[in-house]
Amino acid sequence: MLVGDVEIRLKELLYEKAEEIDVQIAKLEIMPDHIRAFVKTWPINAPHYIVRQLKSYTARVLRLEFPHLLKMPSLWTRSYYCESVGHISEKTIMKYIEEQKNK
Repeated sequence: MLVGDVEIRLKELLYEKAEEIDVQIAKLEIMPDHIRAFVKTWPINAPHYIVRQLKSYTARVLRLEFPHLLKMPSLWTRSYYCESVGHISEKTIMKYIEEQKNK
């Protein structure tokens, strides 16, 4: 589902919304059915707020621009995984996300 023109547009939308909410996407990989992102932000931005903003914005715009996505009951699930950098390095996270595209 997240391939071709949808993938290209999704990437644009994610960076656009991230800038709007003062979040930096340091690394992003889009797979056919999910994304992996390494984001940097201020401590006042809660992870659930960031995820909600990115998911709701991209779902709304993508469904307007790509009508075939309306057939799906939901573009995104409510779930997400979040971890802060600390016990693993930023370099390790970036490498992991980058390697996911090749799997």
